[in-house]
Amino acid sequence: MEGKGQPAQTAPPNEEAADARERNSAAAPLEVPKPPFERRHKPRIRETPPTPAPPPHLDDYEPLIGRAEIEELRYLAQALREKKMKMVNSTAVGGGVAEILNRLVPLLNELEVSTHWDVITGGNDFFEVTKAFHNALHGGAYQLSNQAREIFLLHNEQNRERMRFDEDLIVLHDPQPVGLIQSKKPDSRQRWVWRCHIDLSNPNPEVWGFLRPFVEKHDAAIFSSQAFARQLAIPQYLFFPCIDPLSEKNKQLDPSYIQQVCDDFGIDRSRPIITQISRFDRLKDPVGVIRAYRMAKQYVDCQLVLAGGGATDDPEGAAVLAEVTEAAGEDQDIIILNLPPWSALEINALQRASTIIIQKSLKEGFGLTVTEALWKGKPTIGSAVGGIPNQIIHKITGLLCHSVEGCAFHIRYLLTHPEFADQIGKNGREHVKENFFITSNVKRWLLLFQLLLRSPRQ
Repeated sequence: MEGKGQPAQTAPPNEEAADARERNSAAAPLEVPKPPFERRHKPRIRETPPTPAPPPHLDDYEPLIGRAEIEELRYLAQALREKKMKMVNSTAVGGGVAEILNRLVPLLNELEVSTHWDVITGGNDFFEVTKAFHNALHGGAYQLSNQAREIFLLHNEQNRERMRFDEDLIVLHDPQPVGLIQSKKPDSRQRWVWRCHIDLSNPNPEVWGFLRPFVEKHDAAIFSSQAFARQLAIPQYLFFPCIDPLSEKNKQLDPSYIQQVCDDFGIDRSRPIITQISRFDRLKDPVGVIRAYRMAKQYVDCQLVLAGGGATDDPEGAAVLAEVTEAAGEDQDIIILNLPPWSALEINALQRASTIIIQKSLKEGFGLTVTEALWKGKPTIGSAVGGIPNQIIHKITGLLCHSVEGCAFHIRYLLTHPEFADQIGKNGREHVKENFFITSNVKRWLLLFQLLLRSPRQ
């Protein structure tokens, strides 16, 4: 499997200078005198999707990764130009898998590796079952009923009949479409891969026992962290998830736009801003973030922003949002933003305006919001779970916590030690450049594709 590769080249000076201005503007009060801040009673949220930005081309990454890296990708793709690949997952919008595929698929096609992306369909009953599977695979208690098995198998069979699988490599992402493996052709050179994005370090044995036979029919499995690997009869590979530094969520923004977003959302930039951005999901522990904020606020002034939304395959979001709203109560310094799926630019602006970014997950497959925060040079606090410790090297690229109290302590420490906060923010940005760019992910897929096509059948 491919290693980390060479460190990425330094970004253009103007980008680094802009990042420094953003850090300063987020960490310190504005110098121009302003009237007292008046909190908006209702955030102004864009209700209609913007026109999608055209995806960047491979050459656009040269200032960040260098010409040699781009030429290496083109060289690796040469042997695959007659081959076809299919990616299958459960949602086109919302969540890290959809974000990755939105950037990965166009780049593979630009390299002339024909890649198609399919999304399975299902009713509320199916996604309620798969959400329960998701929680159970993260270690939650769950009793697998015959009805849940039947719903899962029925919808996978319906999708299998609807879809075609003529490609050389088919990749099924996460448990929802794993039953499609029944379409695997036994006497061909076709290869199937199960790409697992969730934390499987302590799965519910009943649910994992049900899914494992499907997984072992694949030719390989891919996990996001070393800790997630299971005892399987097929080869396993480590792929770190990734961000696209040129996407709407991660590209450089004009400072005036950042200020506009903060004004629309009622965020006071003259005071420290603590932010967690994630789906409203109990495993992201937004109520725990509120508790940590309140502990820290006894000693340091700050505001808390909880921004997120839902996904079409997650039916629990509304209930969790109600719990978060109740926990926030009448605190005017807690800003809760239920953002639609097309809010990438707004999320980018929120992260760049923040003083500290938190990801206090109870379980986490990887945590791309951590990657995004580190890329923007922000001091970041994350739970020591799942794939987060692959990104946050404690006290070097960020701070790891194990409890609400630990999170509160780190908030207080970073707000009272700005030089340390600034240094770990810089370190975190370099860590992302070297390890977690979409171009590194493209390279891993090209290498794995070649490896599987050359290997004998399992």
